[in-house]
Amino acid sequence: MKMKYLAIAIMMMGGIAYGQLQSTGVSPSNVLDGLYVQTHIPTKKVISYAPLREADVMWSKRVWRTVDIQQKLNFPLFYPRVPLTDRMALWDIIKYGIETEGSLTPYEINGAGDKYDFDGEFLYPVVAPQGNTNDTAYKTAIDNLLYNTSQVQKLDDEGEPMYDDDGDDVFITSKDPVTADMIVKYVVKEDWFFDKQRSVMDVRIIGISPIILEYDDEGEIKGEKQLFWLYFPECRYVFQNYFVYNRKNDAQRMSFDDLFWKRQFASFIHKESNVYDREITHYEKNGIKVLLESERIKNEMLIIEHDLWSL
Repeated sequence: MKMKYLAIAIMMMGGIAYGQLQSTGVSPSNVLDGLYVQTHIPTKKVISYAPLREADVMWSKRVWRTVDIQQKLNFPLFYPRVPLTDRMALWDIIKYGIETEGSLTPYEINGAGDKYDFDGEFLYPVVAPQGNTNDTAYKTAIDNLLYNTSQVQKLDDEGEPMYDDDGDDVFITSKDPVTADMIVKYVVKEDWFFDKQRSVMDVRIIGISPIILEYDDEGEIKGEKQLFWLYFPECRYVFQNYFVYNRKNDAQRMSFDDLFWKRQFASFIHKESNVYDREITHYEKNGIKVLLESERIKNEMLIIEHDLWSL
């Protein structure tokens, strides 16, 4: 009997200490849903990049990758569609970091300027003025990124359209959240380089951008919509504290930062740095040829790495 009360006390202490941390396995009601309080990943520190000097970089290339959520290897980025006590989809982590925690800064695709930032130059940051997250303009800008907003006609209690004194329709703003199951792709911007100090070919992810589908008024798909960019070195401090599902062992899960560090995702290159600043689809229209061109770019980087060893 004493052991029973001792176990309950430990669970309550775990809930008090770790209930506010995400992915610990402790529910909001301070119930431990598991064998123990999972503290390794929720309290994990970021692994620092190796020091890098400009003089050490013998060669570098910038590429943009498409991470298609429909590929089986990328399912840990997509599922679960609804957050669980111990894990959530990458989109829900991003949304939590932007909207609740305020630890992530989104960069708009089309900001105040006349230039669209599809390639992640981080031109239009959405930041709270003087740290005031209750600022109306700031909250509106965040809502525009994380919610699908539209104007719908206001209805009365009987479901009939409402009109103002001039007989014009009365509209209200409908706000529907972008959910994890709406994300179809992520775009990853990264720099590959050869570090002669360590004699290795290495890569650093610079930015990441979620993509959803856009629909017309009749519900037909009309294209894809890139939501915003995130600066990946900043994301690492959030991604490191959330579990990624392990198909073989629930006790040995890694963090989302580990997933990107270890390159455990499927992707293809859709653009490389070039004089025309164009994507592969701008000069290769056939789907098979696009993939072949992507493979050619990847193989070219492998050949360069091999050649650098012989210098």
